[in-house]
Amino acid sequence: MEAYLTKEKLTKQRQAVDVLIENKVTFASDNAQLSIYDTYQDAQKVALHSSELLFCGMISGKKIMHVGDSDYHKEFLPQQSFVLAPEQGVLIDFPEASIKQPTTCLAIEISRDKISQVADALNLQQQISSDDFFQYIPKLIHAEHNQQTQQLLERMIGLFSENEQDRHYLIELSVNELITRLLQQQSRDLMLANCHQPQINCSLNNALEYLAENLNQTLDIDKLCKIACMSRSKFYQQFKLAFGQSPATYQQQLRLKKARQLLQSGQQVSQICYELGFTNPSHFSRLFKRTFGVPPKHYKH
Repeated sequence: MEAYLTKEKLTKQRQAVDVLIENKVTFASDNAQLSIYDTYQDAQKVALHSSELLFCGMISGKKIMHVGDSDYHKEFLPQQSFVLAPEQGVLIDFPEASIKQPTTCLAIEISRDKISQVADALNLQQQISSDDFFQYIPKLIHAEHNQQTQQLLERMIGLFSENEQDRHYLIELSVNELITRLLQQQSRDLMLANCHQPQINCSLNNALEYLAENLNQTLDIDKLCKIACMSRSKFYQQFKLAFGQSPATYQQQLRLKKARQLLQSGQQVSQICYELGFTNPSHFSRLFKRTFGVPPKHYKH
């Protein structure tokens, strides 16, 4: 079953709609708060602000996000995350919202103390570089969900909105996981952005660079271990800790993101499939749809 955030999976029954723009239902826990926002009317420049980190995920519809301090103006769609740093504000347009088809998203507010606790715990486990390898960088993040994050957000909706036994303990675990995925994404992006800079001292760095530059090649773990100067067991352990996934899954995600870029530029599906190392167009199409919610042919001009 494909992992999508859908209205049918929201377990909280809506009350009668009396607010057409940003109708809000909120569920609180010790270190986090989850809110579901429904918008039933076309609107522009609606302000959103939080004193803590705000992790947003689209459920249905489309928003246009405007972040003044970074001159950012882009679409926010289902299957995507939009993370605002503490004290960072955003203005939102709702170009498609209506009574029959409201725009719906979730927002999870997480305390800075909680983020620091998770980062400290991760740093105690890792032996990659410095003691602060995992640290939250307060900046805007707008990225595609992977399947694991989609499933996690679905699970969190249920945990926050239902009155299950051990609710607070289970929510705590899910918040820890969400923060861990955020920190892993930031560390991965930082390493890729700085892979040519010698001051970034991490033994995984060259392996990441090699993967990014050789997407059409069959994954060669022995070669990656040699590049990273690690044994196979240590390489797998450190890679999973740093990025939350195996090298094979990571390579597949890089390939699919590159495939979407090439599709958007007008290249043919079959050409992209073989160019990026996929051997079966049908398998490629299934992976693409599972990741982005639409098949590759959606991008045909």
